Amino acid sequence: MATNPSTGYNFAADLFARNAARAAKTAYVDDHGALGYGQLAEQSRRLAAALHAAGVRRDERVLLAMQDNNLWPVSFLGCLYAGIVPVAVNTLLTAADYTYMLAHSRAQLVLTSPSCLPALREAMAQPHEVRGVWVAHPSEPPADDEADLAQRIAASAPLPQPAPTAGDEPAFWLYSSGSTGRPKGTVHTQANLRATAELYGVGVLGIGEHDICFSAAKLFFAYGLGNALTFPLWAGASVLLMAERPTPEAVFKRWTGADVGPHGAAPLPPAGALAEAGKPSPLRPKPTVFFGAPTGYAGMMASSALPARGDVALRLCSSAGEALPRELGERFLAHFGCDIIDGIGSTEMLHVFISNRPGDVRYGTTGKVVPGYTIELRGEDGRPVPDGEIGDLYIGGPSSALLYWGNREKSRETFQGAWTKSGDKYVRNPDGTYTYSGRSDDMLKVSGQYVSPFEVEATLAQHPAVLEAAVIGVPDAEGLVRAKAFVVLKPGHAAGIALEDELKAFVKARLAPFKYPRQLEFIAELPKTATGKIQRFRLREREAAKPH
Repeated sequence: MATNPSTGYNFAADLFARNAARAAKTAYVDDHGALGYGQLAEQSRRLAAALHAAGVRRDERVLLAMQDNNLWPVSFLGCLYAGIVPVAVNTLLTAADYTYMLAHSRAQLVLTSPSCLPALREAMAQPHEVRGVWVAHPSEPPADDEADLAQRIAASAPLPQPAPTAGDEPAFWLYSSGSTGRPKGTVHTQANLRATAELYGVGVLGIGEHDICFSAAKLFFAYGLGNALTFPLWAGASVLLMAERPTPEAVFKRWTGADVGPHGAAPLPPAGALAEAGKPSPLRPKPTVFFGAPTGYAGMMASSALPARGDVALRLCSSAGEALPRELGERFLAHFGCDIIDGIGSTEMLHVFISNRPGDVRYGTTGKVVPGYTIELRGEDGRPVPDGEIGDLYIGGPSSALLYWGNREKSRETFQGAWTKSGDKYVRNPDGTYTYSGRSDDMLKVSGQYVSPFEVEATLAQHPAVLEAAVIGVPDAEGLVRAKAFVVLKPGHAAGIALEDELKAFVKARLAPFKYPRQLEFIAELPKTATGKIQRFRLREREAAKPH
């Protein structure tokens, strides 16, 4: 790569200059209208100026808790342009999660959506450093310490020059779950975004300016950030954004252009076109590139509303977040005539570093190393293992994060010189492909998101009927991981369907919705070591021994 990370580099400024000649082209389409490349650059620079005017200084953090809409990329790139650090976070978190993140990041401002306001307001009842909350598309008049984000942008003149940032200085944070349930603030640099765009977005997926990209994974994920911002903008492509949950029905609407008007689905809305109040944009292009996760693909293939091959314009689909079962990929290909390009990435590496590739898909494997990255599989002695043996996955490459903010122990454990330890176990096959073999710890990956068993267990233990609990991952009929809880009840409480449903709802009400156990089994006692430590592997062995 041409960029020297130790010299001046600003990713937002680079993107704006790269796309200056396509200012009138549509960059984004959301449910509110379309945003052109020229407008994206101008509004981002206006936001940069607004942040400075609000007293946010270079290197300070801004919490970005916003549903996917056109103001999300404006907010993210505006922060980068100003040398201010956006902290992109999940929009489905609880008030307790936001309380921790606000304190941990010392965020000076919050950019958000109306759906996140109740939890954020509750979180801000605790000590914090937030000076104000700017809301995208507010559904009610802003409160005293809140403002309309679009109005703040419009009222500011564009910042003339980007902050003189360096390629290897902190640019943005993404939170990665920890084994104790405490999320880790993963600090990425300006140049990391460019590295993933060149090595994976262009180098492997081959995204081009004529593509229309649509990601089920939201922008606050490392995966979604690459899919719906870094890769398409680097290539000059267009992007569809969707605020709602990526249910099969919602995805199919976008795939088929089902909500378009009489003009059809082919053209993009003109840059700047706005939808009527409360209605989607009248012109809805069909995406050519889709990014999803195995759980989503499984749900779509099981749906009675699955569209026909001729109703979609897909040329390429991507998958990451968890291993893609062979049978699922093959069924999708048979139906749509379009391969799913499966790969593995991580928050710590920002995006995918092992992947299948168009024209060379080996279903049942994660593919081969992405050029520009180096992979080692190491045994317990720290030495590389031969092909065919399971080893811990270490990655070397230009997109590794700098550290976990305020967590020296975990930083040292994960970021080891030129290597990043992923926490996954893999096998290298003789043909150079890699096959996933599980996690190195008890963390679960459910629907592409890490779930800490300890966090779910501690929440279940708060229920008055629960004595103790243990959580493991079990495969469903599609081969995808689901959380299962084994629960020991206190004397005087009877097991049953009603209590099972009550416990699931109890967890759902206290943690992010994706963390609740889909299965629950009452058990007389948990297997433990002599010192009282729960032996989750015994529970996994028990599940594996059951007839299926």
